[in-house]
Amino acid sequence: MSSLIVTSWVVSACMSGVCENVEKNESFGNFMFISKHNCKVGGRNRKKMRWGLAQCSKNDGFCSVYGWESGNLGCWRSKRFSGNGQQGGIRATMEQPVTEGTSKEKPPTNERRVVVTGMGVVTPLGHDPDVFYENLLQGVSGISEIEGFDCSEFPTRIAGEIKSFSTDGWVAPKLSKRMDKFMLYMLTAGKKALKDGGVTEDVMKELNKTKCGVLIGSGMGGMKVFYDAVESLMISYKKMNPFCVPFATTNMGSAVLAMDLGWMGPNYSISTACATSNFCILSAANHIIKGEADVMLCGGSEAVIIPVGLGGFVACRALSQRNSEPTRASRPWDRNRDGFVMGEGAGVLLLEELEHAKRRGATIYAEFLGGSFTCDAYHMTEPHPEGAGVILCIKKALAQSGVSKEDVNYINAHGTSTPAGDLREYQAIVHCFGENPELRVNSTKSMIGHLLGGAGAVEAITTIQAIRTGWVHPNINLENPDDGVDTNILVSSKKERLDVKVALSSSFGFGGHNSSILFAPYK
Repeated sequence: MSSLIVTSWVVSACMSGVCENVEKNESFGNFMFISKHNCKVGGRNRKKMRWGLAQCSKNDGFCSVYGWESGNLGCWRSKRFSGNGQQGGIRATMEQPVTEGTSKEKPPTNERRVVVTGMGVVTPLGHDPDVFYENLLQGVSGISEIEGFDCSEFPTRIAGEIKSFSTDGWVAPKLSKRMDKFMLYMLTAGKKALKDGGVTEDVMKELNKTKCGVLIGSGMGGMKVFYDAVESLMISYKKMNPFCVPFATTNMGSAVLAMDLGWMGPNYSISTACATSNFCILSAANHIIKGEADVMLCGGSEAVIIPVGLGGFVACRALSQRNSEPTRASRPWDRNRDGFVMGEGAGVLLLEELEHAKRRGATIYAEFLGGSFTCDAYHMTEPHPEGAGVILCIKKALAQSGVSKEDVNYINAHGTSTPAGDLREYQAIVHCFGENPELRVNSTKSMIGHLLGGAGAVEAITTIQAIRTGWVHPNINLENPDDGVDTNILVSSKKERLDVKVALSSSFGFGGHNSSILFAPYK
């Protein structure tokens, strides 16, 4: 919450312009949108609506994986702006509700296809997508006792904590000492996704950087940086880190990565609690579909295994207290579950327009088919008792993607190991997909815990790895299934072979935010 307050303050502070007789002006990041005539932006009168982008100075603070520099990006203004009141790629929320009679066929369009060409991860089970997924297939748990600080007085003392992590070769040492971990995880995973996608220095030079964007979010932002700043303030404001404000905001990771790469396309972050990553991925894909970008880095990052983060979720009574058995604490759909286990890390996908990827000879891992967002409109932390928002989200995702429910045979579920959430999600899945004997469902959180804003991206990468390898990982700790849960659709305690036709990955967040995205093998 503190980081959100800081974000709002920074956005207000970034506004620059003098307006006369203006009915309304709004700011989005470093942009200012003015909705009436006779406005002065940068000292010049404008009769029409304009977007203004602040000038970017030459990058001198990051070591790039290939050594390129962003250079002076100069100043840019859009030629036109479609005044439909929609932001970024969130237009999917404006679709009409899907009813039982919704057609399975997607209306004919000239939409551009979106594919996945690169992946980067930072997780408790490894920082390489293949190493990470192999650990999942073997049923390895990344949950252990917290070592980052003394939590002996807390009722929960376990988490999916990253024990070893280095920014060497990815982030400049002087910045790695100042930045919050959520930014370090994000920058590292983002650059690893580029490397994995074969974006060499030569490829980088050929990219149209005005059509390359970054959309990586965080649910909590730089809580550690902000927490440290508050402690310093108790002594004197003079002790505060001068970067405490920008490094606490959720958008700064995307911004800094874009500065390092010189990417001038869509750049912002979305923060919708634990649904953050999926919102970012779908919005990034929408930018490509609409022709606003050819390449997008997207996903999410989180690092809140700190006293205030742990204490906050303890106060919510949301966490498992199975401290004596850390590896058995996260147990989605098991009747003995007692709450979720916090995790940390980041996942970043490199999305590309299909023809763009083919022209540069990129390896295509999977195709992104589409997705949807909805809201429960029910409660801040509890799921809707009838799963209405989740059901609507899944149905809209299928309709928007032109996918029949019979074609979906793998679901990477949200599955957090909470008493209410797991059962509501299971019931929604059964409602939407019925008794499909080919359907297999698992939860990655049984092994790495809940990465909050980073969960959806890491689980999207898990989903893509299932498509690539033909294996789906086990559900560990599922020993006594909930009443009413049919274990025939749940992956067992061992990995299973599966020829994935279409895969669904869902994430749901505090506030009733629901998101579902779909991937399939590229054909």
